[in-house]
Amino acid sequence: MSSIATNIIQLKSTLPQGVSLVAVSKFHPVSALQEAYDAGQRIFGESRAQELVAKQKVLPADIEWHFIGPLQSNKVKDIVPFISMIESIDSLKLLQEVNKQAAKHDRIVRVLLEIHIAQEEAKHGFSFDECRALLRDWTPDTFPHVRICGLMGMATNTDDTTQIEKEFHALHAFFEELKTSFQQTDEQFQELSMGMSHDYPIAIREGSTMIRVGTHIFGEREY
Repeated sequence: MSSIATNIIQLKSTLPQGVSLVAVSKFHPVSALQEAYDAGQRIFGESRAQELVAKQKVLPADIEWHFIGPLQSNKVKDIVPFISMIESIDSLKLLQEVNKQAAKHDRIVRVLLEIHIAQEEAKHGFSFDECRALLRDWTPDTFPHVRICGLMGMATNTDDTTQIEKEFHALHAFFEELKTSFQQTDEQFQELSMGMSHDYPIAIREGSTMIRVGTHIFGEREY
């Protein structure tokens, strides 16, 4: 059994029921993804449209591809035909473009709204108030080819576990707020994607339903 397969099996054995694993495969070769697939992994996360399209063409058709990085509007058309979920919706403009391109393929694309919770300004996402404003005016008819399934967030890149815990806790509380206010009639608003290789145990304790792990599975990236 390969080290990738061993890593996946060990990691999945530690996950509570209801927490799914997104294998972050960006910058890793197709052969590494195939090893993960052969070990039973089906959800893979990529953050570059060109790389994602190239991999999708040669890997098994039943893979669920998640786009997890900053997405340029002009790249939406390249991934919409097959994408399972876009986790990094960070603007109304991007939502509009996803809806427009999905309509051309008669698809409903599942998305997560990215929320800015980290201290780093470089991180993307809506503020809590911006997200509230968006959902306040939202109806299923607003963008019929988009389905908002929850939230995504990245904590500050720090060794301060108290800070990470605080940020994840705040995002989970906001997620619960939205479920009981704007999204109370939407049964698909159920996903909270938070936690990566260095902080996913904290994220799970704070209510994550989806973790995005790369290094613990594939090792360091190949650039």
